[in-house]
Amino acid sequence: MNESVFIETTIPSYYVARRSRDIVQAARQELTIQWWEERRKNYRLFSSAIVVTEAAMGDPDTSAGRLKLLAEVPLLPITHQVLKVAKELLAAQIVPAKASDDAFHIACAGVHHMDFLLTWNCTHIANPHNWRQIAKCFARQDIPMPVICTPEEFLGNDYENTDP
Repeated sequence: MNESVFIETTIPSYYVARRSRDIVQAARQELTIQWWEERRKNYRLFSSAIVVTEAAMGDPDTSAGRLKLLAEVPLLPITHQVLKVAKELLAAQIVPAKASDDAFHIACAGVHHMDFLLTWNCTHIANPHNWRQIAKCFARQDIPMPVICTPEEFLGNDYENTDP
């Protein structure tokens, strides 16, 4: 069975955004489009209502594009355990209170045993300084740690190529 990927808000945001003139942002946009169009079919995608709520914010045309991208992605429930883990991530200041939605993304991916959490949020989510702390929090709850990564990391290796 295909591995599971939790789609965080930055993925549809980068996919539909007007092309940036900033070289780093433009590269991230292109990598996101490439992953979505070429690799997503290799995975079971999931997201959450919190991602949908975030995606609906902002410019109506852009938000419509984000919502269209997420329309066929099944939403994982925000369960009591997701709430508990998110609160622990916030209480331990692994994720700051001002970024509480990020704690819910991390918790939702872990509680629902996602193999990967795909994001461009390198401040609070795909931040290697936070990974050990997140893993310790998850271990206390007996939750497996998803691999937190960016589309660039998924594209860095053609795992389907089995030739030596």
